[in-house]
Amino acid sequence: MPNRSTDALFQLVKSLEKSEKRNFKLFVRRNSASENLKIIQLFDALDKMNEYDETVLLKKNKAISKQQLSNIKAHLYKQILSSLRIIKDEDNIDIQLHEQMDHARILYNKGLYHQTLKVLDRMKELAKVHNQLTYLQQVLFFEKKIEALYITRSMKNRADQLSADSLAVDCQLSLVTRLSNLSLQLYSWYIQHGHARHKEDETELKEFLANHLPEEAKMAKGFYERLYLYQSYCWYTFIRQDFLQYYRYTQKWVDLFEEQPAMIEVETGNYIKGMHNLMGAHFDLLNPKKLAETIEEFEKFAHRKVVVQNDNNRILVFTYLYTSKINLHFLEGRFADGLKLVPHIEEKLKEYELYLDRHRVLVFYYKIACLYFGSGNNEKTILYLSKIINQKTDLRTDLQCYARLLHLIAHYELGNFELLEYLTKSVYRFMAKMGSLSQVEEEMFRFLRHSFAVGAQTLKPEFEKLLEKLKQYEGNPQETRAFAYLDVISWLESKINGVHVQDVIREKYKRKKKNIVPED
Repeated sequence: MPNRSTDALFQLVKSLEKSEKRNFKLFVRRNSASENLKIIQLFDALDKMNEYDETVLLKKNKAISKQQLSNIKAHLYKQILSSLRIIKDEDNIDIQLHEQMDHARILYNKGLYHQTLKVLDRMKELAKVHNQLTYLQQVLFFEKKIEALYITRSMKNRADQLSADSLAVDCQLSLVTRLSNLSLQLYSWYIQHGHARHKEDETELKEFLANHLPEEAKMAKGFYERLYLYQSYCWYTFIRQDFLQYYRYTQKWVDLFEEQPAMIEVETGNYIKGMHNLMGAHFDLLNPKKLAETIEEFEKFAHRKVVVQNDNNRILVFTYLYTSKINLHFLEGRFADGLKLVPHIEEKLKEYELYLDRHRVLVFYYKIACLYFGSGNNEKTILYLSKIINQKTDLRTDLQCYARLLHLIAHYELGNFELLEYLTKSVYRFMAKMGSLSQVEEEMFRFLRHSFAVGAQTLKPEFEKLLEKLKQYEGNPQETRAFAYLDVISWLESKINGVHVQDVIREKYKRKKKNIVPED
């Protein structure tokens, strides 16, 4: 895992593009006095650093004392944000609405109440079109304030109308809040634990949903109510590995944006996440054709202005696009071809290391490790899995468990038998501690322990016995997680037939493709 500086100012400086840096310096020199030369000096020093080191910074910039540094950093941070505010994106609905509210307050303070109300009317319409309930609430509150203090005679029954509108918006916001809380808590459960491990997890999730899903959510019509409702069901079904329902709710999520295309510009991050989940659903349902089509659609979206000119959106698109591209290689059994993506992924992980959260990086490491494992390169598999295993186990415990299991199998493949007895006990204890041992994994551990004492000539029948046992668990909801993380069936078939895992999966893909009935 890359070392990432936690200094906020350093991260902000490093996020700036050339045009933004140039604009900042022009802004400071135009709007500030000579004493601000120190903030430019500090800016240049931070810009040249690869990693933030306060000792080195002070040593190379004698004009800045240690006592001054904290205040100068705070002033520089504020000035950078002010300079960025000037070159704001005019298409950003939040900035537009915020600016109009600023104008309304200026007019109000000058006693120009009718002009203030006109600005608020325009703001109200803009907020309604883009489903911006919090801004709509602010407008209504401001309008009530004006009407309560001054006689504007702006319209008949004004008080009744404003009261009714306020109550409606408050009810809508309340539902949005409860549904967004539900969605976030379910997503948090997944980040902490991964998929449901046993019946206890299933029961806990069902009860949680029943207790926290508002009754009125079923009648939800607004954009955000439906968005968070679909997200909640999306996480719920995904955790339970009900992949068909997961697909249906991810499709509803994306369709919501298709119904209201203007919201793609407003809620770009949520649209990107919806597309990511839709691609994930096609992968989980083993549908390479639909996955390839959605990837192509997503790649077209990646070239839109809203992505290209926004760092956050560009990083999200990279993360989800390349995760899905790897998944497509998995489904088609083209692991060696998938390895061609790795240099570009590594380059981007380094470029975005200040911004990518640890969870996303761990997922990439696991998928890259699987690519190497599938193509028969067990040394590289172990290298990437070690990057996961050496991390703290405070999130994605499922990923930590299966990284250790695949790490054990890779050592088995390499014939590192002197390590295997220790590793088997260690991995078994870890997975048992995390509550992640399914029947499939118990069978695998029994096989691995037993195989140490079996000669190489008699291993093939043992592989065949294990394959026969594990096939009985296919389709069992409680065992889905084991097969989702590690295609142990294909691995066993590869051992029995003496070929790489990717060759087995590719043959399965070809057979499936031949059996597909063409659509009318």
